[in-house]
Amino acid sequence: MGYLVIGIFLLINGLFLWVFKGGYNIFDAGFADLTPLFELAPWILLFLIPAITMRAFSEEIKMGTFELLVTKPISLRNIVLGKYFGAVILVCLAILPTLIYIVTISNLGNPTGNWDVGSTLGSYLGLFFLVLGYTAIGIFTSTLSQNQIVAFIIAVLCCFLLYYGFDSLGSIFNIELNIASFGMKAHFDSMGRGVLDTRDIIYFLSIAVFFIALTIKKLQKRA
Repeated sequence: MGYLVIGIFLLINGLFLWVFKGGYNIFDAGFADLTPLFELAPWILLFLIPAITMRAFSEEIKMGTFELLVTKPISLRNIVLGKYFGAVILVCLAILPTLIYIVTISNLGNPTGNWDVGSTLGSYLGLFFLVLGYTAIGIFTSTLSQNQIVAFIIAVLCCFLLYYGFDSLGSIFNIELNIASFGMKAHFDSMGRGVLDTRDIIYFLSIAVFFIALTIKKLQKRA
């Protein structure tokens, strides 16, 4: 599963960024930056992370091994955190090879080495915090159903609503209150501008902690 996830992530990004013609193609854009990567990656991860996490607890519950798992001398919190950080590390390993793209755009720049360091590093950091949030949501939804497909669909829906839902509501209804700031996209875009605001970091960490706490609470009722 790990090799498959890494391969799919790199393949899709590579094709859209360097091969397929279109808005995401870096050669067609004419600018030596990785903006297309950070526009595309959140949408790929929106499907990829739920695919990783859908088995976390749904399979344990379906196979009846969850009851056996909780009898081990490991706290429920540590079981949840173990599965959570395992998934986070896997996704980070998938993102890590894209760092070679920085070398590529640096060489494509005119003059060579002319690329936006702050924006690129900020976007990578934002992507990491986005992974923390997506994974926590996926782990939680895997406790809601014994069916992995159902867990996957719920996770995708929740991630979509939290990432893009508030942004869409704000633009559709033109609400004076900046409702978009409640969504992940606004905070991810903020970090992508190279501005490290503690409010953005606290937001993503709060999302992760909230859904991990919900996961533990849900499993405590089952244990």
